[in-house]
Amino acid sequence: QVQLVESGGASVQSGGSLRLSCEASGFNFARYALGWFRQAPGKNREGVSAIGYVDRPPTYADSVKGRFNIFRDNAKNTVYLQMDSLRPEDTGVYYCARSRLSPATVPSMLIQSYDYWGQGTQVTVSS
Repeated sequence: QVQLVESGGASVQSGGSLRLSCEASGFNFARYALGWFRQAPGKNREGVSAIGYVDRPPTYADSVKGRFNIFRDNAKNTVYLQMDSLRPEDTGVYYCARSRLSPATVPSMLIQSYDYWGQGTQVTVSS
């Protein structure tokens, strides 16, 4: 069965860095686009970044452009989110998800475009 397992969440101070990992199993990883989402307390889940084929440009939310970098290692069935210059507003539970859409298209960050989700990993950024 399809499984997505996130790791790497932690508590850090503002300006710090974290790298999140999402290890996938149960499907042909290289043939799917993947996305990272986050949900802050009392707020809706929002898209952070998404990646299709490795030779296609990923997408980023405006709030994280220039600070976050998404990349994938198909040999390890893992997608990563490198987060630098973290801010308190980056606090939340971070989820990875598998897209229903072709990885050849512009990676979507719409929640309804994703069919399988991980359990999430907590990121807390203190000022």
